[in-house]
Amino acid sequence: MAEKKKKRSLNTFLILLAVLLAVSVVTWIANGQTYTGIDEETGEAVEMAVEGASFSDIVMAPIAGWHDAGDVIGFVFCLGIFLSILTATGALETGIQVLVRALHGKELVLIWILMFLFSIGGTTYGMGEETVGFYILLAATMVAAGFDPLVGAATVLLGAGTGVLGSTLNPFATGAAVAAAGVDVNMATIFVVAIILWLGTFILSALFVTAYAKKVKAGKGSILTAEQIGECKAAYGTSTEISSDVHLTGRQKGVLIVFALSFVVMILGFIPWGSLNEGIYNALGFTSVITGSQLGDWYFNEAATWFLLMGFVMGFIGLDDKKKFMPCVINGFTDMISVNLVIALARATTVIMTVTGLGSWLVEASITALTASGLPAPVFGFLDYVLHVGLSFLVPSSSGLASLSAPIVSPIVAGMGWSVETSIMINVAANGFVNLFTPTCGFIMGGLALARVPWDVWVKWSAKLLAIIAVFSAVVLTIGMMVLS
Repeated sequence: MAEKKKKRSLNTFLILLAVLLAVSVVTWIANGQTYTGIDEETGEAVEMAVEGASFSDIVMAPIAGWHDAGDVIGFVFCLGIFLSILTATGALETGIQVLVRALHGKELVLIWILMFLFSIGGTTYGMGEETVGFYILLAATMVAAGFDPLVGAATVLLGAGTGVLGSTLNPFATGAAVAAAGVDVNMATIFVVAIILWLGTFILSALFVTAYAKKVKAGKGSILTAEQIGECKAAYGTSTEISSDVHLTGRQKGVLIVFALSFVVMILGFIPWGSLNEGIYNALGFTSVITGSQLGDWYFNEAATWFLLMGFVMGFIGLDDKKKFMPCVINGFTDMISVNLVIALARATTVIMTVTGLGSWLVEASITALTASGLPAPVFGFLDYVLHVGLSFLVPSSSGLASLSAPIVSPIVAGMGWSVETSIMINVAANGFVNLFTPTCGFIMGGLALARVPWDVWVKWSAKLLAIIAVFSAVVLTIGMMVLS
């Protein structure tokens, strides 16, 4: 009998490089097409033209992507150091084992709880890059609980991702789109549509993940091969093995308290308190002593500094031998190099879109074509969603897509007497949907790489769920455009 050929997964870097080259080819095809842009010197609207990407644009794009994503990359490096120190204390490994033993027979409840917590982070402050460190942690936890690494990765990605898809307070998605719209909007209406999208897609995702988890737990098969699972266990270490006499020491409990506190404070830092409650925002003024920016004004540089500080605190509490500290710092930095290379290469596509003007032309030409065709509001809403799904492949950044699209779409929708609030959520939901699987999203590719789940395996496994989420979102937004216009 012929030996069965070993199945190979697509290389992440090759996927991203192919996308970069494909977008560059599109810029050549669209070369010379005109669109309305903003003159950087005068700030006035002027006619611009798409420029085909040059050889230097293409080869320099990954370097420009590294610079463009510099704040995110710095955050991921600091998060890597934080997690390396945490791992060295033994608190992470022991905590996973204690948790799994405590939840024996109730592991599915853990999936629902964790997914919902991640979704809250997604809908409130756009939890995306911040999830990278959780992939390996949750993958190891789910393997120890009798599931497979995919369950852990799905818990993080779909949990946070469905929250972002239905962003309520997220300043990087809904906030950016409202700010760029240039017309008056009713925030209460936006919240209602966002909550329906958020909770609806969360429930669909949680049901899908737990159904698969039950199948794996029952020994009916994982989508990952035995070899892939073996590689995952080797990468995760002994945290996938449950000891019968496992218990946390006092030091390890202290480390886990700091670990939990670190993420709570980070969440509070990203929530836009200034736009929610001025009294709370003013009361938090004293917190600026930590990073120079108070809670509510944080971005990735502040979060990076915070995690670095908390990593030092965990090392002081949990490391018996303080000589291990610097090796932990170096190892944590090293572990995130490949992740950050993925983030930089993913951002390179956005750089090409920006420098050539391709993104602005695509948005303007598409929206102009839709509105000129005299479509009724519901049909426009559906086609606008399809359009923004396509645009999100090229511009995965929620704030980037909002700055490209909202200034063009919102005034047109308002002029037609249709629901601007729904059009804003179309932008947000389409981008959130695509960022559940697109290879141009750096934190997805980086997180899956840490969990040792190949991207093509993720897409194959999630395809049915993604189709359901796409249809659900399209129906909600189409009805919203019809009812609210």
